[in-house]
Amino acid sequence: MPTVYRNPVLNADWPDPDAIRVGDTYYLVASSGHRTPGLPVLRSPDLLNWWPVARALPALPPAEHFDLPRHGAGVWAPAIRHHAGLFWIFYPDPDRGVFVLTAEDPAGPWSEPWLLLPGLGLIDPCPLWDDDGRAWLVLAWAKSRSGVNNRLSMVEISPDARTVLGPPVTVIDGDELPGYSILEGPKLYKRDGWYWIFAPAGGVTNGWQSAFRSRSVLGPYEGRIVLAQGDTPVNGPHQGAWVTSPEGEDWFLHFQERPPFGRVLHLQPLHWDDDGWPVIGAEGRPVREHPAPVRAPHGRTAHPARSESFRDTRLGPQWYWQANPDPGWLTLAGDGIARLRAVPNDLGNLRTIPQILGRQLHGDPSDLTTSLRLDATDPGTRAGLVVLGEHYAYVGLIRDADGTRVEARTYVPGQGETVRFSAPVPDPATPVQLRVSSTDGGLCTFRFSTAPVGKWTTVLDGFQALPALWTSAEVGLFATAPVGTSGTGKAYFGAVGAT
Repeated sequence: MPTVYRNPVLNADWPDPDAIRVGDTYYLVASSGHRTPGLPVLRSPDLLNWWPVARALPALPPAEHFDLPRHGAGVWAPAIRHHAGLFWIFYPDPDRGVFVLTAEDPAGPWSEPWLLLPGLGLIDPCPLWDDDGRAWLVLAWAKSRSGVNNRLSMVEISPDARTVLGPPVTVIDGDELPGYSILEGPKLYKRDGWYWIFAPAGGVTNGWQSAFRSRSVLGPYEGRIVLAQGDTPVNGPHQGAWVTSPEGEDWFLHFQERPPFGRVLHLQPLHWDDDGWPVIGAEGRPVREHPAPVRAPHGRTAHPARSESFRDTRLGPQWYWQANPDPGWLTLAGDGIARLRAVPNDLGNLRTIPQILGRQLHGDPSDLTTSLRLDATDPGTRAGLVVLGEHYAYVGLIRDADGTRVEARTYVPGQGETVRFSAPVPDPATPVQLRVSSTDGGLCTFRFSTAPVGKWTTVLDGFQALPALWTSAEVGLFATAPVGTSGTGKAYFGAVGAT
């Protein structure tokens, strides 16, 4: 019996994926929105097991704008390519245009991004360096910024991606295709003399994946639907990348929208029919299980590291902040403790503060545990372990006039925060253990312990995690203090354990 793998291969929010193979190794990038460092880069030997190796964008430009959380803005769907000895990432900021950055090694360092194509609503860019030395960029349009969508445009660029050589030309107009809406997310390839554009349409929840081909990069293109939900439970399926293994196997990586866990990553087999068209999945329907790639003989999938020992002086690439980071927010001495400064910017809504150190909420049942000691004198200083989306909930510590208390709070837009539990801490000098457990439906239970390991007190049960704007729910560590206070408080977080 052949070894099989099961989708999703990454059951967490890796949105709008694009991937390439260089030598024997695959590399993948994903959207990061307002979160920074942005542009996560993952590496895999076999398409099933992925590890983050970098976040290519330390801060979002312009810095003064992205110093605060800008939900729904920032990095949208990027593309990664390898050309002329360099790795290239093209990414769109829908409010500014298309940016480019390069690196000799995908683990970095990456160059400063430069603005190649300014404009509102330019999204989902993907380059192609052609055989004749010319270079092209295909892109889509965001109606929220540009007033138009459902079309794909092509623009010629200089081979160094520094100059635009002409205006964008519409090469596929979805309004002219029966039943098409929200045509976007194009990826541009060339195979056997054909130019190919793989692009989804119909929206991320109920859409499909199409492929278009032409003998000329500027068209005309003919197309067909090559992957759709059909009778499977995999809705979408949406936006991804075609890759070929060293052994000649063809595969397609795409996402499925799975609230509250965001856009989870699927791997589909791909072959070419007698007429030269791609056939993805099981005759155009997503597979849940399939024989594994040759280079993954065990069929297992390893998810990016969810635990963190804090034994390094740098954060691992699985972590991010809610806005451009300030180096004064976090101190890592390599001793197993993360020291977060209680920044005095608390207005009663954690969604507005940038200094939440987060990562995606995983789509499988999981427990995440840490310890916390709060050293603060300003009343109202607080820190904790939060599940953050449009709504949020947390368990943590707060300083009040009488000392330190353990508390749990929830937040609902339009209603503000509600205290769900509050009790004094017996010994503020002793760290409190904090835990959040989540189900595969996103129901979360919050607990704490001041007693020996295993004696937990439940403070909030059945909290339903919800996504945020175009992002998953996430789990994070935070420390904050009321506006106008000294900001001298510190939160001491121990190692983060995840199972």
